[in-house]
Amino acid sequence: MTMARFSLILRLPLLACAVCASVLLPVVEARGSEPKWLRLDSAHFTVLTDAGEKKGHDVLLRFEQMRAAFGQLLLKDKPNMPQPLEIIALKNDTEYEKVAYPGSDGFFLPGEDRNYVVLNLFEDESWRAVAHQFAHLMLNYNYPPTQGWFDEGFAEYFSSLRLDSKRMEIGDDPELAAGLQQDVLGRVTERKNPLKSLTELLGSPVWLAMPDLFNMRHDTSGFRESTHSTLFYAQSWIVVHYLLNKNKLPQTGVYFDLVQNQKASAEQAITRAYGMTPAELDQAVKDYFHSLSPLFQALDAARTSASSRMSNEVYELPLPLASGDVGTSMHEVSAANATALLAEFDVRLPEHREQGLKDLAALITQSKTDSAIAHRALAWDYLQRKEFSQATEELEKAMDIDPKDPAVRYDLCLVKYHVAQAGGKQVQGLANMLQDLQIVIDWKPQFAEAYNLLAMARMDGGGANSAMTAERQAIALSPRNATYLLNLAHMEEAAKKWDLAKPLLETLKSNSDAQVARTARKDLENLPTLQKYGILPQESEATSALAGARGGTSPSTPESAASENDEVAEIKTKPVPSAPKPDRRSVRFLKGALVKVRCESPSTAVLTITTGSKSFLLRTENYKTLTLVGAEEFSCQWSDRPVSVNYKPGGKTDGDLVSLEIQ
Repeated sequence: MTMARFSLILRLPLLACAVCASVLLPVVEARGSEPKWLRLDSAHFTVLTDAGEKKGHDVLLRFEQMRAAFGQLLLKDKPNMPQPLEIIALKNDTEYEKVAYPGSDGFFLPGEDRNYVVLNLFEDESWRAVAHQFAHLMLNYNYPPTQGWFDEGFAEYFSSLRLDSKRMEIGDDPELAAGLQQDVLGRVTERKNPLKSLTELLGSPVWLAMPDLFNMRHDTSGFRESTHSTLFYAQSWIVVHYLLNKNKLPQTGVYFDLVQNQKASAEQAITRAYGMTPAELDQAVKDYFHSLSPLFQALDAARTSASSRMSNEVYELPLPLASGDVGTSMHEVSAANATALLAEFDVRLPEHREQGLKDLAALITQSKTDSAIAHRALAWDYLQRKEFSQATEELEKAMDIDPKDPAVRYDLCLVKYHVAQAGGKQVQGLANMLQDLQIVIDWKPQFAEAYNLLAMARMDGGGANSAMTAERQAIALSPRNATYLLNLAHMEEAAKKWDLAKPLLETLKSNSDAQVARTARKDLENLPTLQKYGILPQESEATSALAGARGGTSPSTPESAASENDEVAEIKTKPVPSAPKPDRRSVRFLKGALVKVRCESPSTAVLTITTGSKSFLLRTENYKTLTLVGAEEFSCQWSDRPVSVNYKPGGKTDGDLVSLEIQ
């Protein structure tokens, strides 16, 4: 008994230590398990991840490969990426479901200032979950407007893309799913009521007639789609499959020119573009479909399989990019900034907005972890609610914390624009806005919306020609943005270029964007009066140059695209913008010091001139024809020279040069 008691006494401290360890260990593990957040950048994409450097690099590699594959398919060497795409790649289901929707491997969210992709890296090839939306995004940036069948057919074809370390495969059925399913216990059961694959749908003897397919109206804007398991998607997929692999993309361009620009019927355009009747094209596509034996082999295998991959390759191609071809940079992200970046995404998703705002408020109240990103995210929310003063206040706080963040400068410009638009007035601080937008464009040279905003700011300053230059750049980067085209038509009216404005408005009057179409029709009605008298009929419409419709003023979130009825109601309540008024500004005189000259193109220049404590930005669209005194020809190297100028004012400290005297 004595020895037993002695033994128990010796073991008590050990038992106590074991109990302590069992209590403290979860706390230590919890602290040690806090994710180490990394931000990796490639040439065109950014990824925020808690899964480590290797997986982060792999994600960037796949997206760079997808971009290159898109260019390879549509014969475009350097595809445009005119809007930042930020990827959030999370290591497991638990972390993913905190941010995005459960039950998916990947999620895509479009926006005005940036697009988002969220991936669950616990699942293999999670990037494939957003390949369809990625294809739509790239089409918007790199291909002229087309009909719905081409867009959806191409997006389905592209979403069949598979990539590994050695090769690229494409062409299998992207909607093919296993006929069996396996639960966590390993039990295999038959999948109930599975959706039909595209191959199954096309196995039916009944197909849509080719002209009917080509004439079907299908809105591909806003990335709002339901099931893809329909005959429309199936036929669109196989037609594009056929056109791409029979090298008929050039003829397809001819077809779209005929139906969209020359207003030919689908039957006429098919015959003239493809050199065959609609019935012959229909038969050629059917024969092509039946020749693709890997599709039918994969369908047979899927009916008795629970594997997530049962497809056979249809086409094998060399990798567009290897791992070593993609350079990346990496830096660690603090816990505060990682939380802010995740919350910035959350506030854009209606279901997560409340939690995102709470997370941002908590970050800001902790002075040691105050984050510029958190203030930037709150400003976005205020902007959506048209609370402009609060948005400006948050952005100014963000600028104080991180004055080098170009995204904050862009958002400040956006708020200034909205304030002017809402009040029907000129932009306040126009010179600063023009400078900030130039910084943003230097940061993202392909940022289409920054060029569009720059064009509207220049228009507000009275520079129609310089505005058109910026707007055309925005259109080149995002050719499907109808409101960019509408803005350009307004600028052409302001510059009295009626022969350019009228055909553009004629094209836009039947645009699928109802707001743009309505405005274009109204402009065409008013055009004869504007052309004859230089003014518009007196109507209760906004007449500010900045009242023109803009592309992407509000992000296309699921909340903002609730229903067609809501869209119709919104259109009825919006004022229809009219064309800008002709330039009636008086000429002013200024004497001061020419600080520097910035030549922006072969003929465009911006002069910085100081007088007293003020600094002016004065622009000329063509310095080769500018009236000069005291110099034989204009020089982009001028600096520190006394000058006298005549100019037409834009804002208080900017405008367009009329003449320049070098003293």
